[in-house]
Amino acid sequence: MTQRRYFLQTSVACAAGLLAPTAFSQTAAWPSKPINYLVAFPAGGTTDILARLVSQKLGTALGTTLVIENRGGAGGSVGSEVASRAPADGHHLLGGTISSHAINVSLYPKLGYDPIKSFTPVYLYGTNPVVLVVAANSPYKTLRDLMTAAKANPGKLTGASAGNGTSQHLAQELLAFKGDVKFTHVPYKGSAPAIQDVMGGQVDFMFDTTVVAGAHIQSGKLRALAVTSSRRLTDTLTDVPTVAESGWPGTQGFEVASWQALFAPAGTPKAIVDRLHGEILKIIQSSEMQERIKGLGMQPSVMTPEQVMNFQKAEIDKWAQVIKAASIKLE
Repeated sequence: MTQRRYFLQTSVACAAGLLAPTAFSQTAAWPSKPINYLVAFPAGGTTDILARLVSQKLGTALGTTLVIENRGGAGGSVGSEVASRAPADGHHLLGGTISSHAINVSLYPKLGYDPIKSFTPVYLYGTNPVVLVVAANSPYKTLRDLMTAAKANPGKLTGASAGNGTSQHLAQELLAFKGDVKFTHVPYKGSAPAIQDVMGGQVDFMFDTTVVAGAHIQSGKLRALAVTSSRRLTDTLTDVPTVAESGWPGTQGFEVASWQALFAPAGTPKAIVDRLHGEILKIIQSSEMQERIKGLGMQPSVMTPEQVMNFQKAEIDKWAQVIKAASIKLE
């Protein structure tokens, strides 16, 4: 072996030896402090509930504490921008949704983060079909009744939402686009005031998650006209037809599902992401958590981080088309 060749091999071996402990040290000592779990929505919503359900068990599994921080605003954009700038050291997580990580990128021309490039998916908690509801005393008994009235009176029927650009708003726009009708959108600051006005008859209808609308449907204050899943919900609202079952022209294949996911800042070491994913998977698959997740009207997911990324990209493309067709832009 020549002296030069020996020197090169020795140098490479030494470099590898120096790098390996560095890569190892990034994960071996993790977590070295409490983990900040930022929720990009106000307290009390589904994203917040999930964070609190998971954080205590995850903290126990990791030997640390998870500190939940709520940063609501602009459909999750405010908190997501903050999280995108956090150190990628495994001590910062973000609870995001369809709004913050699929819809907003097509709504806000000056979004302060990239939903794909700024984050690494950790876990998709599950999907949550939404339900179209009207007041219990509404003249609309079926979705076909509602669509017939909307077709005959363009823009007269009003649809509430938790705010401009939310999944409730986009579901309404998708129905109008596919069904060739026109609604007047009435945005609110959250689901609670919006659904109150639907129950009171001030607004004609609303799309919302089953966790929010379910109790009001069961109490008889709201009437469910349709669910936005491809099939009827077997665990909840079993008697409520799908949008496609209405038979209204253009609604075949109609499907909308809100979703909840956990993200880390881009660049977070893969070993940490994989550990987080594995621990959360064990937590979610417990019988207790399965019941809690289904109680939120969600369908649990078992996607890998890579599959979540592909799912997210498809969602971004889907809603970009709807937003463009409806000419929606927010500042």
